[in-house]
Amino acid sequence: MSTFQFDLVSPEKLAFSGQVDQVDVPGVEGDFGVLAGHAPVVAVIRPGLLTITAGGNQQKIVVLGGLAEVSDKGLTVLADVATSVAELDTAQFAQTVSSMEAGLAGKQGSELDRAIERLDHYKSIQHQLNATAMH
Repeated sequence: MSTFQFDLVSPEKLAFSGQVDQVDVPGVEGDFGVLAGHAPVVAVIRPGLLTITAGGNQQKIVVLGGLAEVSDKGLTVLADVATSVAELDTAQFAQTVSSMEAGLAGKQGSELDRAIERLDHYKSIQHQLNATAMH
């Protein structure tokens, strides 16, 4: 299998840089996988789990929005936040979800819609993390 260069950058750090076999990205318009030779594209990322496959190993990283760009140089993801599942404080993440739920009461209209959508993404991440922990 051909490999390609993948860089995952957040404001805090370079979260990953190296040759990979595949990257699965949580896009706003749907999840998508990137392999070597993928057509050029720029996509908005939604909060979710990004999966890196390299040498038969998988690494999952929680991303909380950003942009992905596929070019002839590979894939670059500029994430608002990027935290390895291994480093994630699941109790703190659960507290964030609870705080988001409590914060819905004060919102209306389109602000409420956006807050519910973001909360749904966070709950989806939490569900995936819980499902992964059970295996």
